[in-house]
Amino acid sequence: MNIPAKNISNNSLNQLKQFTTVVADTGDFEKMKAYQPQDATTNPSLILKAAQQSNYQNLVKTVKQSHPNANINQLVDYILVAFGLEILKIVPGRVSTEVDARLSFDISATIDKAKHLVNLYKESGIDSKRVLIKLAATWEGIQAAKELESQGIHCNLTLLFSLVQAAACGDAKVKLISPFVGRITDWYKAKLGPNWSNEINGGPHDPGVISVKGIFEYYKFHNISTEIMGASFRNISQIIELAGCDLLTISPELLEELQANVITVTKKLGAKNQPLNSASESMTRLKLDEPNFRLQLNADAMATEKLSEGIRNFCIDTQKLESILLN
Repeated sequence: MNIPAKNISNNSLNQLKQFTTVVADTGDFEKMKAYQPQDATTNPSLILKAAQQSNYQNLVKTVKQSHPNANINQLVDYILVAFGLEILKIVPGRVSTEVDARLSFDISATIDKAKHLVNLYKESGIDSKRVLIKLAATWEGIQAAKELESQGIHCNLTLLFSLVQAAACGDAKVKLISPFVGRITDWYKAKLGPNWSNEINGGPHDPGVISVKGIFEYYKFHNISTEIMGASFRNISQIIELAGCDLLTISPELLEELQANVITVTKKLGAKNQPLNSASESMTRLKLDEPNFRLQLNADAMATEKLSEGIRNFCIDTQKLESILLN
């Protein structure tokens, strides 16, 4: 009798967990149970997807009935936290809950929204240490995170595509960043078009993988304590190439694929036989006031375009979620 790969103790997911904290990237909390992640992340798109599934209609209905006088902005907050509360029943660690992307360029409104979300969790008996507030890594988002961190509210800076954003987050002493591996790769793949080759541009040469490795080296060289959590993966090769990263947040589909495989996973980041390249240009500590941050981010076409696109799409999905809740 053949034993399914997912039941084999040395499957790729279990191997990965030896080097990296595995996080589930989904609003579908029922799906994540099988993979035993430490933490979980959500975003407006994932919550929108989950809220439309039949098995979560009772949760959505209960939230609406419990807050009959809530306006639509309040109702969205209640839904986000309701999903977060269910997730925290499954994961032993933290859940990331995202602030409305439409506030990505408003420092004070972002701070107010973040505090409100944390208070909603507290009202349900959740310690603030188990909640990460997700903010887009705009200049305003990073400055809001700096203030929130000073008040004991930990943040996850998302939609991060460049060393410039990562460096500014490190300066702000944010708890965690989420560089978007797959979306970086998407941009370069589209740019190269027919000249893209998985053999040449994949594996350790994948642009998204290279970006995260650069951030990892920069942080470790400068003793920056901010956690790095690779995100937005397109395939398990990208994940395996980043084994050793502080955390990796992975969709249920790719978690299942890792669990069903016995591909050997070795530590790629922070391995003793791979010393940091201190001579690298990326090791220079960046000095980033607001003008320099904006100028250097603007010089990176990929990061600029993907950040703008990400905010737009999260705004659209938040509006879609609002429409569903109004029906």
